Amino acid sequence: MDSSYLPRAIWLARAENLIFPLCRRVPFRIQQWLLENVLQQLLAEASAEGELAFLEDRTLSIRVTDMGVGWHIVGCRSRLLVLPPNNTADVTILGRVRGFALLASGREDPDTLFFRRELCLEGDTELGLGVKNLLDSIERDVLPLPIRRLLSGAGAMANGI
Repeated sequence: MDSSYLPRAIWLARAENLIFPLCRRVPFRIQQWLLENVLQQLLAEASAEGELAFLEDRTLSIRVTDMGVGWHIVGCRSRLLVLPPNNTADVTILGRVRGFALLASGREDPDTLFFRRELCLEGDTELGLGVKNLLDSIERDVLPLPIRRLLSGAGAMANGI
C-alpha cells in the first residue's frame, strides 16, 4: 500500500465528517441559485439548439447518497429549474460524492461511471439515456475559472479515493 494513502484517507474521512454536515445546512435557495446558474452556463449552447426539449415538463432527481442532499431539476421553457426533492421524479440519478465529482470534473465519462455502478439510474430509461448523452456532451470550459478549478480539485481528490 502506498504510504501516502493512509494519511490521505484519514484526511478525507475527517473532511467528509466536517464538509458533508455543512453542505446539508446550506439553505436551499443558495443551492438552487448556484445550481441553476451553473446549469445555465453549462447548457446554454444545448438550450439554444433545442437539445433540452426532451426535458420539458419532466423531472430529473439528483441524489448524493453519502452527503444526504438532493435536488429535482425540471425542464421549463428551455430552462432547467432546480426544486427541492419532495415529489416523484421521472428519472433519478443517484450515487456517492466520488462518482458525481468524477463526472463533474470530466475525469470519468458517464458510461464508465454507470457501468461501474458509481452512479445509478432509476425510472424512465429513455429519459435517463437522454440525460446521460447530454452529460456526455457538456463542455466545461464555458464555466468561470474558479468553478472549473473547484471541479478539477474535487475530481482529483475523488480520483485519489
